[in-house]
Amino acid sequence: MEAASKTPASLSLPWKTRLAFSAFGTITHAARRRDGTINRGLLNFFLSKVPPSSKPIKGVKTYDVTVDPTRNLWFRVFVPTEHAVQDLPLIVFIHGGGFAFLSADEKHNDDVCREMARKVPALIVSVEYRVTPEHRYPAQHDDCFDVLKFLDDDQNRSKCSLENANISRCFIVGDSSGGNIAHHVAQRACEFNFQRLKVIGLVAIQPFFGGEERTNSEKELAKNTILSLDRADWYWSVFMPRSEGYTRDHPIINVCGPRAVDISKMDFPPTMVVVGGFDLLQDWQRRYYEWLKKSGIEAYLVEYPNMPHSFFTFQELPESGQAISEVKDFIHKVLEKVTNE
Repeated sequence: MEAASKTPASLSLPWKTRLAFSAFGTITHAARRRDGTINRGLLNFFLSKVPPSSKPIKGVKTYDVTVDPTRNLWFRVFVPTEHAVQDLPLIVFIHGGGFAFLSADEKHNDDVCREMARKVPALIVSVEYRVTPEHRYPAQHDDCFDVLKFLDDDQNRSKCSLENANISRCFIVGDSSGGNIAHHVAQRACEFNFQRLKVIGLVAIQPFFGGEERTNSEKELAKNTILSLDRADWYWSVFMPRSEGYTRDHPIINVCGPRAVDISKMDFPPTMVVVGGFDLLQDWQRRYYEWLKKSGIEAYLVEYPNMPHSFFTFQELPESGQAISEVKDFIHKVLEKVTNE
């Protein structure tokens, strides 16, 4: 029996952030059709997207690279212009949105990648993967892993002007559902024979995990307006294939549950796990951290007691900047260790 989650009495956010969360919830709910599909036209009308910019903005220029036009698989590259591009570490960023919403060119994701590229500094590849319910699992995980394989090819990197990226110093950073994908992509990378690319670090920011059990934090925060339990269940229902007769204890969802993959004998990378005190998924995230430790993996837990799910991409929150600084410190720690080995 786990201890009761230590959640603060009330959530206090700036009006701008609260309005943004409320608007996202309203829009995405309105876009959900009764037949389980999503009205993408309505969604795209309201969501703010930004084009790539060859002219540096806040010290970072961006451009888009197509991996596979047949499945609209592409990524946005963030290049910090105030630093020498040669030998910078590579961050593969995987955005959140419940596997169903948002994109690599959505403004909040673009902004946070720009800040992270400048602050770390690093070259960032932000993946635009297929979304549910049009494309159910494993489309999202396959797309993101295929980006790693694309980057491992010297000719591909030359074509997209990434030949100077140090792909032997690759970090995978994922937020929310992107955190789920990031874990599984890192796991697959351990079992794949890349030519040069090596994943040496993983950052799982409020990763979207779950299970059949209802945890204390899920019960206490079930009616959370930012991510409710009903909404989380809906995300899983449109994510998993209809034919599988899945339960939420599937290892893709309950990563450290009864059907968990044994990673103790893998060269699984050092992992940083970010948890928010107003996130109903926090108990699953803490279990994930404990499971990593028990599996012999170098793991770090970073907690933000007053933050809700998805706070990372809202840069008006001081905690978002703090989290980026924590990511920077983690990356530098891992790089120093690898260099000294």
